[in-house]
This record gives sequence, C-alpha cells and structure tokens, in this order.
Amino acid sequence: MGSIVQAEDQVPVYESGAEALQKLQEKWKSTPAPFPAMYSSVLGGIVLDPAMMVLPIDDHMVHRGHGVFDTAMLLDGHLYELDPHLDRFLRSAAKAKVGTPFPRDTLRAILVHMTAASGCRKGSIRYWLSSGPGDFLLSSSALPGPAFYAVVIPSDYDQCRHGVKAVTTSVPMKPPLFATSKNVNYLPNVLSIMDAEERGAFASVWVDEQGFVAEGPMVNVAFVTPAGELVLPAFDKILSGCTAKRLLALAPRLVDAGLLTGVTTKFITVDEAKTSVEMAFVGSGLPVLPIVEWDGQPIGDGKVGKLMLALSDLLWEDMKSGPDRVAVPYK
Repeated sequence: MGSIVQAEDQVPVYESGAEALQKLQEKWKSTPAPFPAMYSSVLGGIVLDPAMMVLPIDDHMVHRGHGVFDTAMLLDGHLYELDPHLDRFLRSAAKAKVGTPFPRDTLRAILVHMTAASGCRKGSIRYWLSSGPGDFLLSSSALPGPAFYAVVIPSDYDQCRHGVKAVTTSVPMKPPLFATSKNVNYLPNVLSIMDAEERGAFASVWVDEQGFVAEGPMVNVAFVTPAGELVLPAFDKILSGCTAKRLLALAPRLVDAGLLTGVTTKFITVDEAKTSVEMAFVGSGLPVLPIVEWDGQPIGDGKVGKLMLALSDLLWEDMKSGPDRVAVPYK
C-alpha cells in the first residue's frame, strides 16, 4: 500500500481492489453485519459479505438522484404485498424515465431468491432502479444501461398500539410529479422528519397550498370523523400508499360490523381533519400508528382510539395470514 502526502496528513492509497476489500472487511470484523444479503446487477449476483454491499460512485442515482425505489415487508418468512409494491416500483420508474435491466418476472425472482439467501424471516426488503453507472454528466443518454439493487433489512418490528405526536411541517412538499412516484429525491422528506423530531414529535404532516392535508414524510395519514367515517386524503397529489390502499379495502369490514359508517378518500382541510375523533399514520412498517396529538392539540380525547386499533388488527392479520403473501423458499 502506497501513500500520498497532503499538507501534514498522510492519505492511504490502495493500489488494488484486494487491498481495498481487505480494509472494508476489517471494518466489519468487530461489528455484526446489519444487512444479511444484497443484490447488485453491476456485480450480477447476490452478496452476503457486507464489505461488498456498495454502489459505484459514478452511478447516476448517487450523484444525480436519477433513481426510484420501493419496499416490501417480511413477516414469518413471507413477503407481504410484494406484487403491488413491485407494480408501483415500475410505475415510478416509468415516470422517472429509468429503464430496467430485467423484465418484471426476473426482478421479482431476484428479490425472492435474495431474501431466501439472507435467511432473514422478519424485516423488510428494499430495492432500487437506477439509470446506472458510467459518468458524472447530467444526462443518462450515454450510460451503458440501468442498474438494479436490492437489500434485506432485518427488523424485529411489531404491531404499533401506542400513540404519537405529529406536527404540521413548514418544509415545502414535493410537487405532484415527484410526490406521486417513489423516487430517491427524499431531501424534503428528511428535512420534514427532522423538523418533527426537533419539535418533539414522531413525524410531520404536509399540508398543500390550498390547505388540504396531504401525507407524512414516509406514510399516509388517516382520520375517523365525528360521524364515524374513515377518511384518507385523496391520492391525486401524493404517493398512493400500498398499505393505505389495502386499509381502504379491508376497512369496510368495520362498516359491516357497525363500527364505521363509511370509508372514503377525499380532499380534507386541516380544520376539518383536526375535528377528527381518531387519527393515524399508515405505512408498511407500522401498519397503523395512532396519533393522539397534532400541533399541540389532542385528537379526540387525546388517547389511542379503538377504531384505529381495530384497523391495525385488520392489517396485521392480513400481513400474517392474508392472500397477498409470498412464501420465501429458504433452504
């Protein structure tokens, strides 16, 4: 290993890939590997060594944000709603003008095989399509082709039954073209969650320029009105959450049981939303997280409500035994 001198500091120079890999592997020797498996189309396979779970610096997703992603929850060795997420993934890619190195069936097979190779039975997977590596220009027209990456993320998550606080963020929300696709340009989302944390809240809520409730930085929001109707903000200008859509499909069961009077999506103003008797964040890893306070004002009686817990039970049971589960073929 050689070195160069900058001022009084010595900066190592690794003259071979073997040297660089050795250094990366040394980094993980004393640390449990956080991710058990990754797929990279650049490498052309699945890697289990965390030292190799890297992206090329000239990938346009890295330096230009030209990429999209999606996810799927993993529970009891089954991938939940993989197909709806994969369909949204490809819609996002089309909007972002990002191609794919493989047809949909191959992408799906890679994700299932990667999960099996990981041995992980509880957590999530996340996957990306990028316009690919090749240069540092703005345009991707000269690149060899798109890239596909994926990773398994273990997590001992459970059904959320506690209440949290939310705040309205002052961070501008993304315009519809970007908000309705799941792209990697998440700086507004990052800043809005940091805004919430700095103000002692779990997460923030975006409100559009017309005063209608939009979404959270990584979740949808749901309300139960004083009349007992479940309302989710219309998806016209926000991400169409797969878990939110599944909630809308399952919630009529509570109407049949006499617990809700109706289920709908619509544009809902902040003032109307704050009169709700119950409120929650809705997202893959929650799946329903009750909100008991918004901007310092209690929602309903300020306690976790029975209706959001009932909706959470519906989704949790669907995750454990519903029809849209893909069994992972572990060895």
